[in-house]
Amino acid sequence: MFVFPGIALNRGLIYLAAAVVPALVLMIYIYNHDKTEKEPGKLLLRCVAGGCLSAFAAMILETGATWLMDWYFSRHGATEVQYAVMTAIMVGLCEEGAKYFFLKRATWKSPEFNYLFDGMVYAVFVSLGFAALENILYVFSYGNLSVALQRAVLTIPAHASFAVYMGIFYARAKNMEVIGNAYGAMMNQWLAYLCAVFLHAVYDGAIMIGSDASMIFFYVFVIVLDIMVFRTIRHESKTDRPIY
Repeated sequence: MFVFPGIALNRGLIYLAAAVVPALVLMIYIYNHDKTEKEPGKLLLRCVAGGCLSAFAAMILETGATWLMDWYFSRHGATEVQYAVMTAIMVGLCEEGAKYFFLKRATWKSPEFNYLFDGMVYAVFVSLGFAALENILYVFSYGNLSVALQRAVLTIPAHASFAVYMGIFYARAKNMEVIGNAYGAMMNQWLAYLCAVFLHAVYDGAIMIGSDASMIFFYVFVIVLDIMVFRTIRHESKTDRPIY
């Protein structure tokens, strides 16, 4: 009678590892590219915890936004493509907004936020905390390792990619605040959020439309984005400088 619980436990551990390991690998990758000054573990854990909390916040926001969108379209009508595009935009706004909120709460006033590359590290850790928890929920809900593999190859790197560009503008915003440029700080904060929303909406929209053309576009978009992200990480790492 102890065999089945053991099997269930082993399967659960496999699912958990499949859900979490891809996010950990990318966290290690971005952490290793922080060449100038490593960020303290406690702060990075706060970022990951903030990312997990942002996943729950996004669920609440998306539930409300979906209800409003369905109410509107039930009265005014919409094509499948229009509905898919609006849903993708809504998801991007909610999820990236939740991430940005917890990113700023965890790091903006930290004295450790003193190099430009730090912004990218923080944003990626928050986003991967979000993605890891979301991945756990998906994998255990479907009970299928193929879901974990698909998300490891596509979804987890996508969340990290959105965060890379959020982090770049987020660090610039911090730099602008330090030098006393309030307008520049505000504009870069908006760019940090909206750039991530745009990339997220394009990614989700291509999947949600679901046509042959949109799926071809999706895979081209993912490949180009991944190449750009890895090049951007290497460039920002090499050209890192203090915030002053």
